[in-house]
Amino acid sequence: MSAPKGGGRGKPAGGRSGGPKSGGPKSGGARSGAPKSGGPSSAGRGRSAPAGRGGAGGSGGSGGSRSPGRPSRPGKGKAPNALVAMGPQATKPKIAKSTGLGGEQVEGRQAVRELLLANRRDTREIWMAADLDPAPVLDDIRELAGEARVLVKVVGRGKLDAAARTDAPQGVLAFARPLPEVPLEDLLKTRAGLPAPFLLLSDGITDPGNLGALLRSAECAGVTGLVLPQHRAVHITPAVTKAAAGSVEHIPMAVVGGMPTAIRQLQDAGVWVIGLDERAEKSVWQLDLGSRPVALVLGAEGPGLSRLVRDRCDELVAIPMRGRLASLNVGTAGALACFEVARGR
Repeated sequence: MSAPKGGGRGKPAGGRSGGPKSGGPKSGGARSGAPKSGGPSSAGRGRSAPAGRGGAGGSGGSGGSRSPGRPSRPGKGKAPNALVAMGPQATKPKIAKSTGLGGEQVEGRQAVRELLLANRRDTREIWMAADLDPAPVLDDIRELAGEARVLVKVVGRGKLDAAARTDAPQGVLAFARPLPEVPLEDLLKTRAGLPAPFLLLSDGITDPGNLGALLRSAECAGVTGLVLPQHRAVHITPAVTKAAAGSVEHIPMAVVGGMPTAIRQLQDAGVWVIGLDERAEKSVWQLDLGSRPVALVLGAEGPGLSRLVRDRCDELVAIPMRGRLASLNVGTAGALACFEVARGR
């Protein structure tokens, strides 16, 4: 008998190894096709890395069957439903650069809820942080998203905060189509059974927090439309939508090239234009409006109304101040004026 140590009793596998080339006493357990080196590491259990188990060129056993456009997902496999954690690979949907009102990214729980409730524009997807505590408003968002067939992605807090453009998105943000603009003429239409138009005009308001707070108060006071200048004024940014708490979804908005020209157009249509100006002699409490269409013009903090806009207004009013400070911020002043106009009508 040749090679007494290579093919003894009880080691039938040694007979398949190809005889003396299998290499030493420990190579008897190798199967056919084992490497010829025969060292201790190759003898092991005689297994080479299978193509479907993570070997070179494999991808978890499904490398040849996965569709080319769908990359391999790390972890335990497919997500069971749309509300599963998407992990760090979640990316913001591509949004074209806005040239109009804006509003493509909505942040904050109430703002996202109103986006879905109003249903004025398509919502592409919603992100929720993975560490959120249960809350009724979150249940509302999930339910409304399900009804509208909007994908909800649960992502890590770091990923969500990195995508957010406000300091406190409350663990929720949405990506949507831009807010629709309406022509100025549409804001002047009087509808049967509804009050006459009550418009709010922004003359150079640049602070997003002030504009958002103003829109929230304006919607509650019954403002029927907002007019924004195309230049030198803030439009609908994520900070505005969050501060507005969803009111941007309910107020029609127009963008105009110049505010003085827009005021002239409103006056030609029979709208009474009131400017809020701290230098005015008449108090806002003395307004006598009746049921006529009204437009309230607010300027930026500091400069106030521009000279041309101030000259074009039909009437200028001020809020009486009783303390040591000279003025209010435009969000607070605008809220007071909006509710006084609403009371007078």
